Amino acid sequence: MTAYWISTYVETTDEDKLAAYAALAGPALTGAGGTFLVRGLPEAVYEAGQQTRTVVIEFPSVEAAVAAHDSAAYQEALAALDGGAVRDLRIVPGA
Repeated sequence: MTAYWISTYVETTDEDKLAAYAALAGPALTGAGGTFLVRGLPEAVYEAGQQTRTVVIEFPSVEAAVAAHDSAAYQEALAALDGGAVRDLRIVPGA
């Protein structure tokens, strides 16, 4: 069953660190089987109306998404981020 990695960026505190993270995270996650479906700010918001950057990545399974997160390549990306953003990240199984 597919799984979705969903990240929302509550706050960016350092654009340079975020750029360094993105340069490493993209290849790490696609190399681990992820496909980026969504990456950016919302065009319209409802309910709570938060203008948060959102990233959605599809993986073949929850296990593949967790393995991608725990991989050495992604951990290197996280080290580059080093407090450059406040994020919420969750892995959710597909329907």
